[in-house]
Amino acid sequence: MATGIKDKVAIIGMGCSKFGERWDVGTDGLLAEAFDEALADAGIEKDRIEAAWFGSCIDQVNVGNSAIPASMALRLDGIPVSRVENMCATGTEALRGAAYAVASGAVDIALAVGAEKLKDTGYGGLPPPYKGTFNDLWLPMGSAPAGFAQLAAGYRARHGISKEDLKRGIAHVSWKSHQNGVLSPKAHLRKAVTMEAILQAPMIAEPLGLFDCCGVSDGAAAAIVTTPEIARALGHRDMVTIKAIQLAISSGVETATSGWDGSHVRNTRVAARRAYQEAGITDPRRQIGLMEVHDCFSITELVTMEDLFISEDGRAVHDVLDGFYDREGGGVPCQVDGGLKCFGHPIGASGLRMAYENYNQLLGRAGPRQLSAPAFGLSHNLGGVPYQGIAAISILGLHA
Repeated sequence: MATGIKDKVAIIGMGCSKFGERWDVGTDGLLAEAFDEALADAGIEKDRIEAAWFGSCIDQVNVGNSAIPASMALRLDGIPVSRVENMCATGTEALRGAAYAVASGAVDIALAVGAEKLKDTGYGGLPPPYKGTFNDLWLPMGSAPAGFAQLAAGYRARHGISKEDLKRGIAHVSWKSHQNGVLSPKAHLRKAVTMEAILQAPMIAEPLGLFDCCGVSDGAAAAIVTTPEIARALGHRDMVTIKAIQLAISSGVETATSGWDGSHVRNTRVAARRAYQEAGITDPRRQIGLMEVHDCFSITELVTMEDLFISEDGRAVHDVLDGFYDREGGGVPCQVDGGLKCFGHPIGASGLRMAYENYNQLLGRAGPRQLSAPAFGLSHNLGGVPYQGIAAISILGLHA
């Protein structure tokens, strides 16, 4: 019977590049920036790494569709390196591969690294998938803002939330991220924005205004993992272990049946239930100490609070406006580093960047953002769109 990986894998080193418009460096430089920090944090030589998983999403405009670019950039000579891609869950997928390798006993020390360089593409957002005879058959000619705006419509209809209250709720989500981003030296956007500016911003896809949408960035993040026993032998005392990693992927039932009303993301709920069971969490609203969630759009973060069972159905908008998810005075602080909205969203790196914040918070190394002794840090990715996509959740905590 499967027992999961709770406390079987320790993270001994993490690194994260500066996110943003990194005209000064290529993807190889971003990878090296994150990897060098992780290696120094782990306190090991590079030749101790026995396998690596490299996350990169949009190969057509980035590094290509193999693991060779990462192996060359980091000089990972002769070891197995695998490239993984799972849309916006790509970084978490890389961490899952490395963690499973260690938990299985296949290797002693493994690397997870993710990177994306999107600001050199010539597009203001994600490059459109219009490739002639190679045009995507999944979501052809789709728009991310429009897809997630439908989530707002479904949420309002299901719970009877007024248009004005929902608009104020999602504006608070964005306001909170901008406040937190100011305190994150590696974040892409480090400027506080007023609620008035957010509410009056140009409309992108009703009700999502300009400040309700995250941008794209260049960046990389990395994690080095091993067993708690090896970590202890290496001199690590206060160590962060992986309590759970879970993925849930749509089979199409949301749009092929009448069982989904558009008010939530079904796969996030499936992944959350499994992650909490694996981690031994029975009351997430009281046990989770901080969260990094996939706020590609502000409505996504608000609905995710219910999909993670932190807020009761229909109550997230009220919890958000009450400050329950704020960094200062909040019950479960969310997006302490600014989230996708302000830290940035280089797709292949985002899941690992979220884990990086939780890791540093748990070790008390988050500087001016530091929270008071969080017990568990949760990260959440949502790839695709609410009605056809991928949900990934990882939970970290200090090893007992």
